[in-house]
Amino acid sequence: MTAARLDPDTVALLVGDAVTAPSMHNAQPWRFVFRRADDVIELHGDAERAMTRTDPDHRALHLGCAAALFNLRVSAARRGLGVRVHLLPDESRPWLLATAAFGEAAVEDEELAALHTALGRRHTSRFPFSDEPVPDALLDGLRSAARWEGCRLTVAGDWHLETLLGLVRDAEHREDIDPLVRAETSAWASPARASSGARRDGVPADAFGPRSSRGHSPVRDFGRDAPAADRGWAVFEQRPQLALLGSPTDTRADWLRAGQALERVLLRATADGLATSMTSQPLEWPELRWTARDPLDAMGHVQMVLRLGYGPQGPETPRRPVADVLEIRG
Repeated sequence: MTAARLDPDTVALLVGDAVTAPSMHNAQPWRFVFRRADDVIELHGDAERAMTRTDPDHRALHLGCAAALFNLRVSAARRGLGVRVHLLPDESRPWLLATAAFGEAAVEDEELAALHTALGRRHTSRFPFSDEPVPDALLDGLRSAARWEGCRLTVAGDWHLETLLGLVRDAEHREDIDPLVRAETSAWASPARASSGARRDGVPADAFGPRSSRGHSPVRDFGRDAPAADRGWAVFEQRPQLALLGSPTDTRADWLRAGQALERVLLRATADGLATSMTSQPLEWPELRWTARDPLDAMGHVQMVLRLGYGPQGPETPRRPVADVLEIRG
């Protein structure tokens, strides 16, 4: 691979695409360092943006940072740049999660590059979806997307769906009675709308979605402790289409692979016209997470539960300026 000699403007574009990735509570727990001398971008986790109560081992932080890493790969492919990614390159620096070394690509990764148009359209949707089933052909494409990144995607069948929805209700109850968890969630929810420009992270009021008029819904209610005007009420689908993304083992490297698989699946779904959200509540409680997997399936460890369907894409949520997350050295 021939050296590409990246310039700071190109790096800013790459990072600008990277940070469109989803992260827990839209905390955006990433930092990028560009080493000009060797055309390497380092991806670091930001400990100050970790969820100490609901993500004490930083699994979700790794997923979010890895989703940003995948977007970086997509952006590079779109610009004809080759990338060599090295996960967890230095054991003495635990917050250095990955390095991406750039060079001229011999053959552009057309599949990655094709996902670039979905970067700006992928938004988490906390709105009701229709009852129209996702066609098997699209689900097969999403399964293939997960396999590309070394992970597995399975769609919950009838009995497993009931189990997952029960776990969501259990997780919500646990959060209700845990003031520290509720305080952590509330800290990232804003009753102001994104257009107000009040903050560049967290979940703004226009992304809360409506309240469920039929009891529990398959999405997290960020407006419970951050009341927002004009949210309204709506009927959510009774039988949401849920898919589980998992990895064979449960190491930090697995989390980073799963985060890239997650974003690949989400971008593929967006490109296929699907709306998506994530139902991570049961995975935030160790005693519930192990029961989320289908015992008849070969998946080892569930890393994320996704909700798929047809409905509103959801509004764009704020992002921190590139200047706040990118450092250029050398």
